[in-house]
Amino acid sequence: MSVLGQRPDRTVITYGTFDLFHYGHVRLLERLSRLGSRLIVACSTDEFNAKKGKASVVPFESRAKVLGACRYVDRVIPETNWAQKRDDIRRYDVDLFAMGDDWAGKFDDLRDLCDILYLPRTEGVSTTEIKRLIGASCVQRRVAAAGR
Repeated sequence: MSVLGQRPDRTVITYGTFDLFHYGHVRLLERLSRLGSRLIVACSTDEFNAKKGKASVVPFESRAKVLGACRYVDRVIPETNWAQKRDDIRRYDVDLFAMGDDWAGKFDDLRDLCDILYLPRTEGVSTTEIKRLIGASCVQRRVAAAGR
């Protein structure tokens, strides 16, 4: 960063599903936005999630709209397949590719195109855990209702 606190003039890109948008997502996007002057977020489509064996609670269009409304995000693009990352980096003149550290090492092959960074995840919050808690709560309510 410059002496004046301006963000460095570079483009940052990240990829994810961003289902059940939460504080961990906001924190990631805020940290990434400080690393460059432009942040692009590639949001996994429902069809691509299905190919990965994942299902989102919130449909793609709504997830993309939430991401687009986030003040840290400059552009949202659809993530439709694993192979698009190289093309996206070239197309959007990306300087930094960043992901959560649960993906550490998985995208190192992109280092010939740009810098790669894996950031630590936010402790205490994850979409998977939120889904688990919601599911457990629903089961408890059903059991309680059946016992009446």
